[in-house]
Amino acid sequence: MTTTAEEAVKSIKSGNNVFVHSAAAVPKCLVAAMTDRHSELRDVSIYQIHTEGAAPYANPALQDSFTIKTFFVGSNMREVVQNGHGSYIPIFLSEVPALFRKGIIPFDVALITVSPPDKHGYCSLGTSVDISLAATQCAKIVIAQINDQMPRTHGDGLIHINEINIQVEKSEPLPEVNYTNLSEQNQAIGQNICELIEDGSTLQMGIGGIPNAVLSCLDNHKNLGIHSEMFSDGVLPLIEKGVINGSCKKKHPGMIVSSFVVGSKKLYDFIDDNPMVQMLDFEYVNNVSVIQKNPKVVAINSAIEIDITGQVCADSIGSKIYSGVGGQMDFIRGASLSEGGKPIIAVASTTKSGASKIVPFLKPGAGVVTTRAHVHWVVTEFGAVNLYGKTIEERVKLLIDIAHPQHRDQLYESSRLILA
Repeated sequence: MTTTAEEAVKSIKSGNNVFVHSAAAVPKCLVAAMTDRHSELRDVSIYQIHTEGAAPYANPALQDSFTIKTFFVGSNMREVVQNGHGSYIPIFLSEVPALFRKGIIPFDVALITVSPPDKHGYCSLGTSVDISLAATQCAKIVIAQINDQMPRTHGDGLIHINEINIQVEKSEPLPEVNYTNLSEQNQAIGQNICELIEDGSTLQMGIGGIPNAVLSCLDNHKNLGIHSEMFSDGVLPLIEKGVINGSCKKKHPGMIVSSFVVGSKKLYDFIDDNPMVQMLDFEYVNNVSVIQKNPKVVAINSAIEIDITGQVCADSIGSKIYSGVGGQMDFIRGASLSEGGKPIIAVASTTKSGASKIVPFLKPGAGVVTTRAHVHWVVTEFGAVNLYGKTIEERVKLLIDIAHPQHRDQLYESSRLILA
């Protein structure tokens, strides 16, 4: 049934569980129409991972109508969650689809964006398959914004028009994100990581300054591959130059494997109807047993702080949730089990205010996302160290050696409390 957004969202009732399509695939017209019904709705639970752009339902003034439950806290959710108007669900991204498929979190309605149907009636989830495929498969009612600006992607994300209960036709551009300005700090970190990457490696990395800095250093590498929960524009020049060709991958050789993308229109045009790009479910892409089958997996993940024994906090600043567990542990473990793999935690040595990110003890309430037993490589702008197989005493020395020079004396002084 094709109708207006206002009519479509009348299917949402008080007390419902509603899923919102991820990242750049947010169905903006449906979200706006649902939010406009706030005076009629109570206790609607909104489930999501990261979404780009505005999230009007997260307005604290509407908390009687909408309760936010998110598997990852992006910039548009941070204040809402930190102030107690929304909630974070800590979980490995690889395990989220199973929550839906096992009925642990049931959905009444899924709000999604799809490409127009092809001649066989199949639409595409486009830029975000991630957890969205499972949510779409499991929801009682699927409401889709059919957007002719949504790329049609290959892989798992095909849905037949007959499986969509309510359709709304609305053309609008996808949100764009572009990280072009690389700081000297990020460039130094990128160069240090680049020196660890061998020809024939399979890369996993996210979006932001450090991943783009790494990619900008790889022009002289050969036969790199991509198996990553997401990717962005930084890979495009390397694909054009043939540096990224996937020829050494054991799983999906010659193909880029991912679950979602966020970037520029150039990126969206690149993935459109491109069989080189396989957009697959998190349950597969982030599966450790799949990741480890590729050789020389280099997993590059970030940290908010890391203590001098190697414990990595990546989801909170103290007790304040800042982001999420995400796929860090999925890929850190997968890379460590890959033949020749290198799991890497990449972190600037200091915060913007100059405080050290390498600390004697994590802040009270901070969550350990990656344990000291899982950590191998840690990279800052001052170098790269491998903690694998190292004692606590050896780790302390190695990590202090790559801390900012102005903090090293204090870290050595504090380490006496740990080593006493």
